[in-house]
Amino acid sequence: MPAPERIPTGRLSGGEPAAEPAGPLPGPAAPARAAAAPEPAAGLSAAFLAEGELTVRGRIQEASNAVLYCTVEHDGRSAACVYKPVAGERPLWDFPDGTLAQREVAAYEVARACGWDLIPPTVLREGPYGTGMVQEWIEPPESSDAVPELLALVEDEEPGPGWKAVGFAELGEGRTALLVHADHPRLRQLAVLDAVINNGDRKGGHLLPGADGRFFAIDHGVTFNAEDKLRTLLWGWAGEPLPAEAVEVLRGLRTALADAAPLAARLAELITEAEIEALRARVAGLLRSGRHPEPSGEWPAIPWPPV
Repeated sequence: MPAPERIPTGRLSGGEPAAEPAGPLPGPAAPARAAAAPEPAAGLSAAFLAEGELTVRGRIQEASNAVLYCTVEHDGRSAACVYKPVAGERPLWDFPDGTLAQREVAAYEVARACGWDLIPPTVLREGPYGTGMVQEWIEPPESSDAVPELLALVEDEEPGPGWKAVGFAELGEGRTALLVHADHPRLRQLAVLDAVINNGDRKGGHLLPGADGRFFAIDHGVTFNAEDKLRTLLWGWAGEPLPAEAVEVLRGLRTALADAAPLAARLAELITEAEIEALRARVAGLLRSGRHPEPSGEWPAIPWPPV
């Protein structure tokens, strides 16, 4: 995105009808840790999340939909996870009601097919408040020194070495700053993945640092729309050639999305046929162009708020 692009201080998607609030769910207002501390994120298997006993420990207040902090126990092992029941999803004007949990699982399945461990293990299962998405909890590092810096606001006109420009943000009182993101290979993989799954809400707060120096991406409910909905803070590579690794991954993904292939069959359980066809078209389009996508101009390019 060219540097003159400006990020306004108000909503970017004016005119949208207000969404109804998520349905009330019982439980404490904030996560309450279990008496026995659950294990930190350590690459839980999807089977562990799907088969273990799920216990709600608290509710994360800041989330727009119902997000419950839980523990899952299986074969004498306990670990932390997040549970988002479909009953707690608030309606959206541009997505069918009650489909966000399935889209989160579909995003994980596509990321896994790409060979990229960008999204924590995610499953669809029954829980205390009905069917919902269950995902491994990412425990933050004990030291802030281990947290990679991925996004920043700088006063310069151009990004420094190791950074890519997104656009100018208005800070109020006539002040602006340049929003930049790290020129990080894992972040670049995520930019490609977001283009594939048509992520309509890639915010900075959806990037979680893990204990091993990696970061993980969460909150993929507004994905896979058949219409172009890509809104992201990761526009720094817009128009640039895709890395060779990404091209090879996309070729493999194209094969994996063929009719009757296991991935295509799995996605058919989660999203519509029209959305699968649009997914195939996006992969084909990226392979034809060989470049990172650019904002279409038909949809707000930057999510609001950006964090």
